[in-house]
Amino acid sequence: TKIIMMKKLFLFLLFSILGNAQTHRFIYEFKFKEDSTTQNFRKENMVLDVNPTDVKFYSYGYVENDSINKVRNFKNVMWDDALPAITRKNQSNTNTSFLLMNDFFTYQTEDNINWVLTSETKKSAQYILQKATTRFGGRDWVAWFNKDIEIQEGPYKFRGLPGLIFEIADTKDNFSFVLIKSHHLHKTYDTTEFLESFAGMKPIAITEKILQKKQIEMFNDPLRDFKEHYKNSNGSGKFLVMGVEVKSADQFRELTQMTQERLRKTNNPLELDKAPIYPKK
Repeated sequence: TKIIMMKKLFLFLLFSILGNAQTHRFIYEFKFKEDSTTQNFRKENMVLDVNPTDVKFYSYGYVENDSINKVRNFKNVMWDDALPAITRKNQSNTNTSFLLMNDFFTYQTEDNINWVLTSETKKSAQYILQKATTRFGGRDWVAWFNKDIEIQEGPYKFRGLPGLIFEIADTKDNFSFVLIKSHHLHKTYDTTEFLESFAGMKPIAITEKILQKKQIEMFNDPLRDFKEHYKNSNGSGKFLVMGVEVKSADQFRELTQMTQERLRKTNNPLELDKAPIYPKK
């Protein structure tokens, strides 16, 4: 059954590439460990939209939420913190990332990836995939790409191989992307309502250096905004932090420590060399 499904996927993939589409959409299963010391994985479906002038990478949940909003005339907003959403111009290694913390931020990075092509291949349905390796973000990666599909793109910031990336994973088994579906859209997909803005807010442009500073500030007082809302509520409403109901301001000291401990455990970003260095206990 799995082989039949894979054949259908790749036939559909081929037709979508050949079609006169405005957006080639590739959906990858993203599997990752928040805590590298455990064997627990999270899974998310991620979208790679290859448009006539640019490329966008973001959570598939945004597409689902956007569709519901349009059909029902809702204004629901959502954000997935598994990875930053990313845009880039075609054939460019300059990535613009969108990140929601205590505010909505955007920042640019130059991400030149130096690939080493190997002669090793494997077959996936009717496609021959070629192996390539690289070191990126403080991790070693193995990618499998198809050079018959002349789209030099892939998930997240991974691009620049002579073909489409079907699979990529780090050698420590913390992160993997696997192409699971593809189709084409006859119009370029509009993301302005959920990607280039959040709840009507435009992102604040910052640098990576400022981002790292804000990450440390957030760690030092992770419940700052929550405490402010609680203070202004005058005791009305129900407030939960990590499943604990807040009934007194005295609880915030312990809850802050709990939140900081969780941040330490889940400090396993894809780009390990950019992990924030939190203060020691």
